[in-house]
Amino acid sequence: MAAEPIHSVTGPTQGRAAGGLADGPVAVTGATGKQGGATARRLLASGRPVRALVRDKTAPAAAALADAGAELALADFDEPSGLAPALDGTTALFAVPPVVYGPAGSNPELEFTRGRALADAAAAAGVRHVVFTGVASTSGDAFAAPGKRRIEQYLREQIPLVTVLRPVRFMTNYLGESGIGLDGFVDGVHRHLFPPNEPVQIIALEDIAEFAALAFEQPDRFAGRTLELAGDNPTPAEAVAAISAATGVAVHYEQLTHDEAAALNPGIAETRQRWISGQRWHADIEALRVIHPGLRTLADWLSEGGAAALRIRLLGTP
Repeated sequence: MAAEPIHSVTGPTQGRAAGGLADGPVAVTGATGKQGGATARRLLASGRPVRALVRDKTAPAAAALADAGAELALADFDEPSGLAPALDGTTALFAVPPVVYGPAGSNPELEFTRGRALADAAAAAGVRHVVFTGVASTSGDAFAAPGKRRIEQYLREQIPLVTVLRPVRFMTNYLGESGIGLDGFVDGVHRHLFPPNEPVQIIALEDIAEFAALAFEQPDRFAGRTLELAGDNPTPAEAVAAISAATGVAVHYEQLTHDEAAALNPGIAETRQRWISGQRWHADIEALRVIHPGLRTLADWLSEGGAAALRIRLLGTP
């Protein structure tokens, strides 16, 4: 049998999981958001017990998770004393770092403080396996994400088994849900940092959930590993052409100028400049497809509901 490709996958195995680790309850942070929500639903669909850590049990997204079979537990990253009780009795944790991003840019120190609180609580609760999802690295440091990288390292120091996922840009960002003033379509135009005719890696949320589920199902295989995640790499021009064809709505792409990016946020302008200088995400999509053969392309995502959701955003009707 051929050895499994390890491109975009780094780190030695930290040790074999204890008995029962692959089927015990999984706590999920960010469960009412994108990655956490997708992962919680994927685990529930496979019959894995899920405890969703939420700030408001009455929120519609939380109620939907409860209806799907998740146990809800109140937790707030800014109130660390409540985190360990919320994690008590779980064997594993899917950790989405709380977003710390505002008009002035990111706040890596606060992000690390919250991530450290979660790691400490997980250790205190006896959690043995954490799947942590952050952000993809590049050939340089355009997306260095210092807060997330510090959380990764701290988790490795506190938790016996750690798997790190580093996804690139989400396909759902075409719906305008990134929350940073980019993505989506305005008057039929998709505007972003990237040159129009150079490939940009993207990933479906469902595939992040698939890799998380694989890690939880096979902790001895994935513990100690870091996976850079992407599923497709169209150019922005190719992506909007595919969206036009799938939705029947004429859309096109424009690259933000430096001044336009700076008006959104100085950090965005800096990232734009570093990208133009040649820094790129570098997930090995073919190697990932060996691990997860169902890895979605943009065309797959569009056919599975992305096009329908985009039509609603573009036209206001299905």
